[in-house]
Amino acid sequence: MYVPFENLPEESRIWIYQSNRKFTDEEFAEIEKDLQVFVENWAAHGTGLEASFQLKYNRFIILAVNQEAQAATGCSIDSSVAFIQSLEKKYEVDLLDKMNVTFKLGEHVAHKPLIDFKKMAKDKAVTGNTIVFNNLVNNIAEYNESWEVPARDSWHSRFF
Repeated sequence: MYVPFENLPEESRIWIYQSNRKFTDEEFAEIEKDLQVFVENWAAHGTGLEASFQLKYNRFIILAVNQEAQAATGCSIDSSVAFIQSLEKKYEVDLLDKMNVTFKLGEHVAHKPLIDFKKMAKDKAVTGNTIVFNNLVNNIAEYNESWEVPARDSWHSRFF
């Protein structure tokens, strides 16, 4: 069952999917409608999940589940991954590759393979002050505090 994102408890589990390209506004509007339908029907062992989503920067899909109401199970997580894979096919994007880094260059959101980001760090094109998206956060509290952070404050710090 859909719950507004801001109404979920901070302990709610999240999954962040980043696109290897920016979605158009039209695509993002379609994705929002598809997500609404998916979240409304998302269930674990026949019980609806108290869930929500956010879309950010025309590039990120954030799914969230209130684990206290009903925990997401292996099958329900598999169904969310299948849904994300369907979006990948529909929009010809990569949402599941964790070997990419998304970061800010001024107001621009850039996306690079990890190897290119490492080279940029070595060449000082990005620094510890560069804002990166730490998609390894696990819950809404971490998302609010540690998703958009200077690279020096995330796992990216090892490149500096």
